[in-house]
Parts: sequence; structure tokens; C-alpha cells
Amino acid sequence: MSLYREIPAEEFKNLRERILYEDNHLLVFNKKAGEIVQGDKTGDEPLSETLKAFIAQRNNKPGQVFMGVPHRLDRPVSGVVLFAKTSKALERLNAMLREGTIHKTYWALTATRPPKDRDTLENFLVRNEKQNKSYIAKNGKEARLHYTLIQKTERYYLLEIELFTGRHHQIRCQLAGMGCPIKGDLKYGAARSNPDGGISLHARRIQFIHPVSKNEVDVTAPVPISWKGIEG
Repeated sequence: MSLYREIPAEEFKNLRERILYEDNHLLVFNKKAGEIVQGDKTGDEPLSETLKAFIAQRNNKPGQVFMGVPHRLDRPVSGVVLFAKTSKALERLNAMLREGTIHKTYWALTATRPPKDRDTLENFLVRNEKQNKSYIAKNGKEARLHYTLIQKTERYYLLEIELFTGRHHQIRCQLAGMGCPIKGDLKYGAARSNPDGGISLHARRIQFIHPVSKNEVDVTAPVPISWKGIEG
């Protein structure tokens, strides 16, 4: 008898299709807006547990499945999430994240054109735990990102973003700070919510050297279907 829940056929197929990369040590998954990566106070099943059940069922594995979480995405954000399938990989990935050797690229839709087509934003952010929100403030922690305007649709502007630091809600806060809140992000000043309750921020790509094999890993997540008019 399995330690995990049985996944229905349609859900199983959907999960399998959203695995972007997998080997003995790593799994890269395309998260949907609204899914949680790791357990929280809501009690909703996180992706870490869902993927344990998926692997147990797929591999007919009777015992425990290891699924470590080296980094998270906010619940309303979609895109690339990296999981570790071994404790060795998790330890090394955690070290790589601290050292900044895992490169992540994000895409964001805004209703307002940014002041420049490309720029580096440098601010100091303070996190309010009670509100689960960050603010630009002089006494905060340094936050740096670079954005490039890469596409324009009839109503929105698509920005590609590279992070140089990893602060709480950094992209959401800094884009809002320059007058370009992310589409659907009511917390940071968007005019209206998205139909799915998510925000139009997508972890588009992840690049790093595999912590065990030392091969290059470069994975891109397709944009959500709801991003009409956006290519990719």
C-alpha cells in the first residue's frame, strides 16, 4: 500500500506534461498561478507533496519519496520551480542559491509603459510580515533588478526581468515603485484582479550548472494560456 494518495488519471497526465526537466537528482516543474510550492497555514496540498505522490505512483515506489524545496515562488506567480530529488542535490542547490550561481529570468505584464525601455532598479525594501507585503524604504535591504521591455500587446507591456538580489516580493514591489504594477497584482496597486486570482508574473527561465553531473541545465517554461497576445 502506497504512503501517498492515488492521483486520478487526468491529474496524473497534467502533472507529467508540466515536468520540464528531470533526472535522478532534480525535477523542474511548470507551476500554475494559485499553486503553493511548500506547505503553509492554508493546509492546501503543496506541489512538493503532489509530486511525491506522482513519483510514487509513476515509479511504483512503495517507500518514502524525497522532494526537497530549495526555492519557492509566491502562490499567485507561475513558472519554473526547482525541486531536489536527493538530499545531496538539495544541500548543493541551497549553497548555489546563497552564492548566486543559479540564474533566473522572469516575465511580467504591466498595463503601464515603463519610463525607459531598459533600466536597472536599485531600492531598499522593508518587509511587513503582518501584511505579507514589502515597501521601498531607506532603512531596508538592498534590492536590485534589471528589466527590458521586450514586447507590447494592444493593452499590456511585457518586461523581462533579471534579479541581482532575492528580496521578499522584490519584482512586485520594485515595478510598482516605478509606476508599473504587475497585471492582476491588487496588493501592489493593479487596477483589477486576474480571473484566475493569480498575477501576471512568470518565472520564465532557469540556468545553472547541475550540482552533481556538472552539466549545464537551461530550462524555459511556456507562458500561461491566459497570457493572450504574448508569444513564447
